Amino acid sequence: MDNQKQNHTQFIPMFRKSFLLPRYWGIWLGVAVLALLTFMPICFRDSILGTVGRIAGRLSRDARRRALINLLYCFPEKLESEREKIVDSMFSTMSQAMAMMAELALRPNVAKARIHWHRRDIIDDLRQSGHNVILLAPHSWAVDLPAMLLATEGQRIAAMFHNQSNVVIDYIWNVVRCRCGARMHARNDGIRPFINSIRQGYWGYYLPDQDHGEEQSEFVDFFATYKATLPIVGRMMKVCHATVVPLFPVYNSKTHSLEIYLRAPLMQDFIFINNAEQARRLNSEVEILVRPNLEQYTWILKLLKTRRRGEKEPYDRPDLYPKK
Repeated sequence: MDNQKQNHTQFIPMFRKSFLLPRYWGIWLGVAVLALLTFMPICFRDSILGTVGRIAGRLSRDARRRALINLLYCFPEKLESEREKIVDSMFSTMSQAMAMMAELALRPNVAKARIHWHRRDIIDDLRQSGHNVILLAPHSWAVDLPAMLLATEGQRIAAMFHNQSNVVIDYIWNVVRCRCGARMHARNDGIRPFINSIRQGYWGYYLPDQDHGEEQSEFVDFFATYKATLPIVGRMMKVCHATVVPLFPVYNSKTHSLEIYLRAPLMQDFIFINNAEQARRLNSEVEILVRPNLEQYTWILKLLKTRRRGEKEPYDRPDLYPKK
C-alpha cells in the first residue's frame, strides 16, 4: 500500500522513482506494447492477443490448475476437454479485455463506439430518480470497464480494490481506474469508507464472489458445489438506502465489442431475509450472469478455498491435476 496516498476519503496512486529500477523494465515494456496495440486495427489486435493469451494460459501452470479445479467442482458433468476449452478461451478473453481497458483510458471515444449496454434503462431510471445504487459485479476480466465507463459519463463511482503483489502493476492499474474519475478504497481499510461514499451519493461497485473466510460467511450452493459467501449486501442496502443492480460485462471477440448485461434490481425484501438465504441469492445472481459466458469469469481465483470442517481445500489436493 506504500504506493498509495490517503486523503481521508480515497487512495490516490503515487509514482515512486523506484518504479524505474531495471527489475521493472519488463513491465513498462509490456505496458508500452499494450498501449501501442490500442492503435492497431481491432480484428488483428484481438487475433494476436487471443493467441498470446492462450499461450500464456498454457505456461501459467498454477493459474491454469486453479481454473481447472474450480471448473471440475462447479461443472463435474462437463467433459475434461470442455473444461480445457473454457480455460483456453478464458485466457484469450483476459488479454483482449485488458487491451480494451487500455483503449478506454487512451482512446475513450474509439472504445465507447464498441460498447453496448443491455437494459441500460435500469440504471438510467435510477440515475434520474437520484437513488443510491450499488452495482453488483461478479469477477470477469472486463469487470473494471462498466465502472470506468459510468465514471467518464460523470457518474460518481466508488469501488474497493485489492493491492496487486507487484507494486508497479498495482500503480498502473489504479492510475487507469482513477483516470476515469472513480474513487478507490483499499480493502485493508475495511468497508466503512466504501459505505460512506455510497451514502454521499457515489454509486458503489461491489464484487460479491470473493472468499473472505469462514468467520462471517455462509456456506451455500455455488453451481454444483458450495462456497463461503459473505452475506453483506442486505446490510449495505439498508444502511445506504441503496438499490442493488447486478451486472456482468462480456468481451465478444467475434464482434470485437463489449456487451454489458444488466439484471433487474434485487427486491427490497433482501434486507429482511436471513444470512444463509441472502448468500444463496447472491450466488444465484452470479450463476445467472456467468453461466451463458463461462469463459468470461476469472476462474483462476481461489473461489473455493474455504471448505467445511474436515474437507480439504481443493487447491491443496495432490490428486487433482498433479503439478509436474
